[in-house]
Amino acid sequence: MSAMKIRILAAMGLLLLGGCMTPPPKPNDPAFAPTYPARPVAAEFNGGSLYQSGFGVSLYDDRKAYRVGDIITVQLQESTQAKKDADTDFSKDSTASISEPTAFGKTFKDVFGFDVAATLDASRAHEGEASSSQSNSLAGNITVTVSEVLPNGLLKIRGEKWLTLNQGDEYIRVTGLVRPDDIDTDNMVSSQKVADARISYAGTGSLADSNEAGWLSKLFNSPMFPF
Repeated sequence: MSAMKIRILAAMGLLLLGGCMTPPPKPNDPAFAPTYPARPVAAEFNGGSLYQSGFGVSLYDDRKAYRVGDIITVQLQESTQAKKDADTDFSKDSTASISEPTAFGKTFKDVFGFDVAATLDASRAHEGEASSSQSNSLAGNITVTVSEVLPNGLLKIRGEKWLTLNQGDEYIRVTGLVRPDDIDTDNMVSSQKVADARISYAGTGSLADSNEAGWLSKLFNSPMFPF
């Protein structure tokens, strides 16, 4: 094998290995960055008036979040369970026989010296069984900000929380849509009432690395491996 072919194969191997490795997440992802409210324009001073433009006063509004940059606490109350069982068993037997023909009192063997009678037997069977079960739960709180107010009044929220531990970092990320009616007086909402929710909980560091397969194992278990 020439040196050029060896270099090409080595380059292809590095590309495959690079595709099997996923870079770890980093904090301060722009997609989950907090959204701050726009700076209000300072109103012109107008002495001699009790109410001035730019300073809204309402006797019936509460402190619930409804503007861009407001803070909402999402209560993580996720619990899922899934189970599936399948069992298949079928069989089929077939038998076909052809007797020796007879004509004018003589058989085929009497005339030609050999027998043409035949019998065909066939059988097939299949048996399969599969079982799968999975359960997940996530509880806790994460405080996010309102990133956008849609024309229909829905609040688009996003945010993340990073915890630095002794052996690595853990993070929670949340995005979704919230109805203002589902927010309680403490500006809290259940994650079960967040539409189009994207909730991620994972970690980085030594503990996360010990639970992840190595790059060679990923290569052998990838769909690109031909065997």
